Amino acid sequence: MKKKMLLFVTVLLVLSTVFSVTAAPAPAESKGLIYVITPSHANPFFGAEAEIAVKRAEELGYTTKSVVHDDDANKQMELIETAIAEKAVAIILDNAGADATVSAVKKAKDAGIPTFLIDREISEEGIAAAQIVSNNYQGASLVAEYFVKAMEEKGTYIELTGRDTDTNAHVRSQGFHDVIDEYPDMKMIAQETANWDQTEAFSKMETLLQANPDVKGVVCGNDTMAMGAYAALVAAGKPDVIVVGFDGSDDVLQSIMDGGIKATGLQPVAAISIAAVDQADYYLTHGEFQKEEKQSIDCVLITIENACMYKTFAPVEGVTSCEKKQ
Repeated sequence: MKKKMLLFVTVLLVLSTVFSVTAAPAPAESKGLIYVITPSHANPFFGAEAEIAVKRAEELGYTTKSVVHDDDANKQMELIETAIAEKAVAIILDNAGADATVSAVKKAKDAGIPTFLIDREISEEGIAAAQIVSNNYQGASLVAEYFVKAMEEKGTYIELTGRDTDTNAHVRSQGFHDVIDEYPDMKMIAQETANWDQTEAFSKMETLLQANPDVKGVVCGNDTMAMGAYAALVAAGKPDVIVVGFDGSDDVLQSIMDGGIKATGLQPVAAISIAAVDQADYYLTHGEFQKEEKQSIDCVLITIENACMYKTFAPVEGVTSCEKKQ
């Protein structure tokens, strides 16, 4: 009887050891829910920043929800209220208006949820946990300097600006003009908003070309508008008009390599999105903010000389020259 009991216990120990080794580990518990709220992902810039933020948050152990406000401040408020109701631990936000967003961010703060702004600032400080943006003025100045050289410091040009409610639209336009206006032979013959939209830029460019068929250049507040403007120029048989943009989207980088659009100011989207998530994680882990609220990261001028060295708004690892691409 004792031998049978001993054998039974031995078998149980063996089975216990086997199952303890082979059983799948229990899933790690989430560190909490992070909401990522941006404009429409139809614009590759916003799609990229959302994707990068989500990936980083999940790498750090958070669950995520990625939603879009479509530049509608009312929808943005609804999404933030939903994030509060779902007990999000942090919000990563590319906002729907400098003034209109203040109340939404304050509502999140009052609910104990820090908001880390990316790409666009709001008109008040002390409400958001961080406002991490590209140095839009510096980037626009770089693009303008290239534009002036490409135009040989003379000729007529058109400017397509971004959404009026977006601070970035005004900052970029100021950066363009603080450089271009120093050259008396550069003449702006039209300035229109195309609201960051490719289709609207195409339509506006078609109309402007009818009144200004001999225009020499077009400076655009973002790449989406640059793509629309260049398409209209090609359709009108004017592919040699000098077009520059701002963002550094893959579509425009390809156009630059193909000899179409001439330059853009690449925003460090990956660095900005990752920084926002890392700072949110630091705050949630340590109970204090890692950096000051206002943070600015410089842009990079992209031309035919370096366009192949970037993809998805970040440097391509191991690519240090575009000589073979030219």
